[in-house]
Amino acid sequence: MTVLLIIIYAAFISLGLPDSLLGSAWPAMRAGFDAPVAVAGYLSMTICAGTIVSSFLSGRILARYKTGAVTVVSVAMTAAALFGFSLAPSVWSMFLLAIPLGLGAGSVDASLNNFVALHYESRHMNWLHCFWGIGATIGPMIMALNIDTGSGWRAGYLTVAIIQSILVIVLFSTLGLWKNGTAGRPTENTGARFISNRQAIGLPNAKLAMLGFIFFSATETTTGLWASSYLSVCHGFTEAAAATVASCFYGGITAGRLIAGFVSIKVKSSDLIRWGQLICVAGALLILLPLSAGFAVAGIIMIGLGTAPVFPAMLHETPNRFGKDISQALVGIEMGTAYIGALIAPMLLGQLVPLAGMGLYPYFLLVCILIMLSSSELLQHRISKQHQSVN
Repeated sequence: MTVLLIIIYAAFISLGLPDSLLGSAWPAMRAGFDAPVAVAGYLSMTICAGTIVSSFLSGRILARYKTGAVTVVSVAMTAAALFGFSLAPSVWSMFLLAIPLGLGAGSVDASLNNFVALHYESRHMNWLHCFWGIGATIGPMIMALNIDTGSGWRAGYLTVAIIQSILVIVLFSTLGLWKNGTAGRPTENTGARFISNRQAIGLPNAKLAMLGFIFFSATETTTGLWASSYLSVCHGFTEAAAATVASCFYGGITAGRLIAGFVSIKVKSSDLIRWGQLICVAGALLILLPLSAGFAVAGIIMIGLGTAPVFPAMLHETPNRFGKDISQALVGIEMGTAYIGALIAPMLLGQLVPLAGMGLYPYFLLVCILIMLSSSELLQHRISKQHQSVN
């Protein structure tokens, strides 16, 4: 299983590589295509929509095919889509390519997260998501290097596509290692069985779990997307200084997951979730209170550190909360609802800012964090009562 774990770590780096490419490449792409600025947002929404669809379908797909096979096909889809981006004749053709890119990303994300939750300790879930952050950091660096050297944004997409293709070859050649990763058939490890999304959503406490994932992603994406704007408008930061703080937020997530991996050896996932969310509350209060700009910066970084262990820990708790036999359906739904939160919340704040001002940012974050915390605490309370009644 050591070789397989190394491959999964590589797959998580690969998952992160395309996620930040569009934003870093868009200024050059926009100039080349003479496209409106807003098109990048629509492209991102198309990718996200594909990811949501495949996340919700992952339970059904993995009921028929092994995790390894789904991972190979999904990564191959993302590689093909990235090759297509590098050759795209127009910006509008990218909308067609965004569909397989999103579908592939969502499917591999849901299947790998469930596989790790079932077969590995909590520390690996944290470290794997840390490796996703490494991939998301490397992606823009690859793009910037290609643009700076004159190769252009197309070469950046081509480079990442080649990396993805190499991973496809590695995954395909090691399919035998995934024999315990069948998600929808009985295995000696999980006794997995298929249930529909409707059945999964109807399970006791499933809606509470979904609510936690929605507002986790709402917190994380809104903090990262609007941090620079808030610091610029409300604290007079230069664009460069504000962007640096935003990058520190994402750095906090990556570093936090690295640290959380070690902490999880001694601390339960449920406690990691609680303490991470409480750190987020403290961070939001530092931004909200009428203190100096330094406290606002500290608050933003604290939210990054606080959110770091929450998502991996919630995923890792899914088999324990709902049963290993049906965890794939729940993980797929949780991933899908998380992407919905990531899609809607930043746009909602964007609609509210012209009406209420940029000062709304910390209040919006605090509401999202408190809903996330409340739903998680209520869920954990109910799960604990269930376990006590069984015992």
